[in-house]
Amino acid sequence: MSRIGKSPVSLPKGVVVEINRNSVKVKGTKGELQQDFPPEIEIKQEEGQVIVTRPSDNRYHRSKHGLVRALLNNMVVGVSQGFTRELKIEGVGYKANVQDKNLVLSLGFSHPVVFEPPVGVSFSVDKTGTQLLVNGVDKAIVGEMAARIRRMRPPEPYKGKGIRYANEVVLRKAGKTGKAK
Repeated sequence: MSRIGKSPVSLPKGVVVEINRNSVKVKGTKGELQQDFPPEIEIKQEEGQVIVTRPSDNRYHRSKHGLVRALLNNMVVGVSQGFTRELKIEGVGYKANVQDKNLVLSLGFSHPVVFEPPVGVSFSVDKTGTQLLVNGVDKAIVGEMAARIRRMRPPEPYKGKGIRYANEVVLRKAGKTGKAK
């Protein structure tokens, strides 16, 4: 039995779950999420918990059991607490700011790079313009948006300039050495 799949998803106060066969809608203080799941996996709500069960022990059902439970847990955490990805910008002249909900990045290109947030995602930047937060209720969308921003100028190994995740370690390379005379 799946260790992840058999543990129930507990519902915090203020979170409402509506289950309609294989479609689940979760509402909370931060927002609302809806997702369809495989019809073979059974989802039921009992005593402030959501329980996921599978009909058999075949490979397909085992693979979907833990996945469905993890996705349900991400939905519950997203609508109650939200998800955040923190990015750091390093480099001379590299900075970010927010204008009308859009993220504007100055990354050494001849033009500023503008990111328009998808529905349910917001950006925030500190005073120095070097720390960026991507916030939202859907974990997948928040992670994808952070990855797109990082992809604009990934950290380079010689000076470490670029955009990196806050907890990312960039291995530095030694540069060229001068001629020995």
